[in-house]
Amino acid sequence: MKLLVIGTLAFDSVETPHDRRERAIGGSATYFAHAAASFGPVRVVGVVGTDFPEPALASFHARGIDTEGVEVVEGESFYWAARYEADWNTRHTLETRLNVFADFDPKVPESYRDAEFVFLANSEPKVQMKALDQCTKPKLVVADTMNLWIEHALDDLKALMKRVDGLVLNDEEARMLTGNSNLIQAAAQILEMGPNFVVLKKGEHGAFLVARDHRFAVPAYPVEEVIDPTGAGDAFAGGFMGHIAATGNADPATLRRAMLYGTVTASHSVQGFSVDELEKLDPRGIERRYADLHAFVAV
Repeated sequence: MKLLVIGTLAFDSVETPHDRRERAIGGSATYFAHAAASFGPVRVVGVVGTDFPEPALASFHARGIDTEGVEVVEGESFYWAARYEADWNTRHTLETRLNVFADFDPKVPESYRDAEFVFLANSEPKVQMKALDQCTKPKLVVADTMNLWIEHALDDLKALMKRVDGLVLNDEEARMLTGNSNLIQAAAQILEMGPNFVVLKKGEHGAFLVARDHRFAVPAYPVEEVIDPTGAGDAFAGGFMGHIAATGNADPATLRRAMLYGTVTASHSVQGFSVDELEKLDPRGIERRYADLHAFVAV
């Protein structure tokens, strides 16, 4: 299993109806890697400032996450602050400081370049493409994106989409990208832009997989108490890609199972702040919840 993620490592300050956590470890690559690590080893490419604590990187190593590709640069790490309302769907971003990530120039170590499974976590499309240029043997490349790049870097995003096998985005972003309010039609339009499949995240309403020759839908796992939804989409991607990489292929049956595993890892993530719950996650816990979810959706 040769799985590589390129993305952010950050500090998050998050306030929810339950509690508040200051400068917790976050970032797209952080959540992805901690979720995917339950399926096998993960390699990370990113950048942090000199303020990023060594114990945090040690927690990556404890999960079997290789951080050789994490560059330490003089300055402060990416910082994000937000507050969630009681409905969990309403989030107020209070502050975003890119800091050292503003000049992120991804450098994929030689030992990572033969990665077979590559996830380009949310970042500027030209940065994602620069990282992809350094990968020599990918069997499957999946990218995440967001409304900022759809609005301000659309040409680069379209160029990226011609080079990836899958695209992950939420329902609002899919409508923005295509101008189509019908999600199934929007997904079909996205496939025409290049990817072989698209994963549409719908938060508490689950996710859709739309490919050229098959479709699949999965509900969210019924978590009794949500503590912090930050990073749930990245944890979903980690479970999704982790299962695919562990299996070694991306045939339709594997993609459908991967949707369930992504849902399971996301459900664990939201039950604690930061990666607290993901750090405790092991394959047995994943399989128990996978069995529950499978029974929940089975006819």
